[in-house]
Amino acid sequence: MHSSAVLTYAFSQVEESLRAGLDGLTAAQLTARPGPDANPVAWLAWHLLRVQDDHVAEVAGSEQVWTAQGFARRFDLPVHDAAIGYGMSADEVAAVRVEDPALLVEYSAAVHARTAEFLAGLSDDDLDRVVDESYDPPVTLGVRLVSVLGDDLQHLGQIGYVRGLIG
Repeated sequence: MHSSAVLTYAFSQVEESLRAGLDGLTAAQLTARPGPDANPVAWLAWHLLRVQDDHVAEVAGSEQVWTAQGFARRFDLPVHDAAIGYGMSADEVAAVRVEDPALLVEYSAAVHARTAEFLAGLSDDDLDRVVDESYDPPVTLGVRLVSVLGDDLQHLGQIGYVRGLIG
């Protein structure tokens, strides 16, 4: 199995797990915060997808699905189109209200499709390409993609935990 196939499978698992994590949730459950500063399921899902969309688009040299396919307009959130959730205050997190799990699932499918399309064109040698020289050592494409997967998996775990807390 080639590296791109392993990465494609891993990102497929993220998409399937997110779909399962959102399944059956009501608008109230999506936006419920188990504590005053806790992140709700909808924000966690949105953030997970925005990071993946942003980072994959950057290394692919393409426009993000968020803007290219009109999701920024459809979500109609009170945030800048470039926002991905990093550094948001508790009030800013509260403003990211997504009450329709189907919209998150649709965005997830589109982000996954774009990710899989990008990964399909990669060779193992491509993963050694430096994509960020601001770190020591510089970040390669392979490291960046594994970092995105790690972030996705952490947020999927948080979604499961919050689901358990809110019932």
